[in-house]
Amino acid sequence: MGFSIGVVGAGQFAPSFLRLWSAHPDVSDVRLTDVLPERTAEMAAKQGVSITYQSFEEMLASDVDAVAIFTQRWLHGEMAIRALEAGKHVYSTVPMAIEADQIARIIELVKETGLTYMMGETSFYYPSSVYCRQKLANGEFGRVFYCEGDYVHDMDLGFYAAYQYSGGEDWKKTASFPPMLYPTHAVGNVLSVTGQHATHVSCIGVKDDRGDGVFDKDVSQFDNDFSNATALFKLADGGVMRTNEMRRVGYPSHIRESRLRVFGTEGSFEQLATTTVWQTKEGVEDISQLMETKPSSSMDDADLANVDPALRDAFRSGLSPVHDRSRLPAEFDGMHNGHEGSHHFLADDFVRAVADKTLPPVNAWVAARYTLPGIYAHQSALQGGVQLEIPDHGDAPV
Repeated sequence: MGFSIGVVGAGQFAPSFLRLWSAHPDVSDVRLTDVLPERTAEMAAKQGVSITYQSFEEMLASDVDAVAIFTQRWLHGEMAIRALEAGKHVYSTVPMAIEADQIARIIELVKETGLTYMMGETSFYYPSSVYCRQKLANGEFGRVFYCEGDYVHDMDLGFYAAYQYSGGEDWKKTASFPPMLYPTHAVGNVLSVTGQHATHVSCIGVKDDRGDGVFDKDVSQFDNDFSNATALFKLADGGVMRTNEMRRVGYPSHIRESRLRVFGTEGSFEQLATTTVWQTKEGVEDISQLMETKPSSSMDDADLANVDPALRDAFRSGLSPVHDRSRLPAEFDGMHNGHEGSHHFLADDFVRAVADKTLPPVNAWVAARYTLPGIYAHQSALQGGVQLEIPDHGDAPV
């Protein structure tokens, strides 16, 4: 007998996960709600979801076992807290929260209740992260002392349409979401490899000059006019991490939106849009083919109907040669995947954590380490780049 999962938010990410969890042998049923009833009804009909709710509150009051939060970015922290307080396991899309006290409260609730919390950070499962973790485990990097993680996603390549779909008539108010408050694809990509955490940060934000009402303080719900930001972090082991969050950039983000570079005393890894190399003191090995992911669906797949064409490559990218397919349920074979093969692993890891009562890879403590650096980086940028200390909640309990 499996457990039930209630998905909150019938948006662009939901279809893939509704299908995966519906197919998982340890999930009894999947349920759905959205603030727009017509979207709930439409997606439920397409995905074969038989139980729907009129509201998030109604879902929390039901007997559903777990809640999966696929809502807008600034709502995740509050909704995760409410779900944990209602006795539900929580899967949350990124970021964990946009306020440090919300993160602390989530960790406190997980400690008190013993419930599962998992943040669905895709970069933990990217081919680059998987490859580099293995290289580090084999000792081939030597001492890692410097890393870079970028999330390079131009607004013109699908983001305008995404915010219009989720934000309605007032979409420009939320399209100005501060780049460093969405840090986990860049920060998590690095920290998922090194296992370290950031202790200090200095960040510079670049004010936008497009003049189209996006990243305009007079319009922004977040009083934000930064469209790009660069942060330099000190890590707990004395190493250095630099991250970039870019929303105005001449770069093909539809080909690869997250890029990783890791430098060690014996070896290094560097990734560009279409080229990836492993380097040692003896030479350079082109490993681009190991990073390539196979499409898991066609560009006109019905599940992608509400996704802008510029974003569809990311939403259909499947497994790469470095992924271990054998650890996934057989039921996932041939199913829709996305974001460099991460969707299958994300869906399964959450189920495994709840069903087996184990910690997921990106548990509350790890999620805090992926999210807090961006919160403090944005505060640093608002203060002209002053160095700030980043609090840490420690390691997850055994």
